[in-house]
Amino acid sequence: MSELLRAESLHKSFGTVTAVCGIDLHIQSGEIVALMGRSGSGKSTAMHLLAGLEQPSGGHIFYRDQDIFGLNEDALALWRRENIGLIFQAFHLIPTLSALENVAFPLYPTDVKTAERRQRAAAQLDRMGLADRISHRPSRLSGGEQQRVAIARALINNPGLILADEPTGNLDSETGDDILALFHQLRDEAGVSFLIVTHDDEVAAKADRIIRMKDGEIINA
Repeated sequence: MSELLRAESLHKSFGTVTAVCGIDLHIQSGEIVALMGRSGSGKSTAMHLLAGLEQPSGGHIFYRDQDIFGLNEDALALWRRENIGLIFQAFHLIPTLSALENVAFPLYPTDVKTAERRQRAAAQLDRMGLADRISHRPSRLSGGEQQRVAIARALINNPGLILADEPTGNLDSETGDDILALFHQLRDEAGVSFLIVTHDDEVAAKADRIIRMKDGEIINA
């Protein structure tokens, strides 16, 4: 495996509060990594930094050897859209849009034509086993189905890295296991890497490697 992402001396402070304190970590292509820690350990802030959603107070993040914080705001947004998929515990689907429209939504800032947007979104939903749910709004979907829609949306631009913040937190254990099995399938079939932020030992045990955080620092890698 080759290195996909590397963080060096990554630091983030909010006023007098230090959330991330000089961490170093790496993710390989095709690797599933769990980032563990208690609430307040800094793991979600670290994920936001790795996604380019927060500017660090210090340090660097290299994605395929490109320092992403050397990019201006517009170029950083473009980098994130082309390379990073985001999945959240709360799904963050738009309630007034259908499953198809939610999945296609990240394509709207691009020059992808309407017919292709719909085709690509439908293909991702079919991949998730939701071909018969494309016209359903989120309120008509189960929690597991909503998370699959969110995963399809995260994959719509064929990212190399998926960052998932407590992706099974709102799901029952059986559905959560199905979602984690899907992550492994996507890794094996498409070579997608995953960083899963979790406090759940059972979720972390299904990763290839576990990174633990405490008080803003990595205590193992």
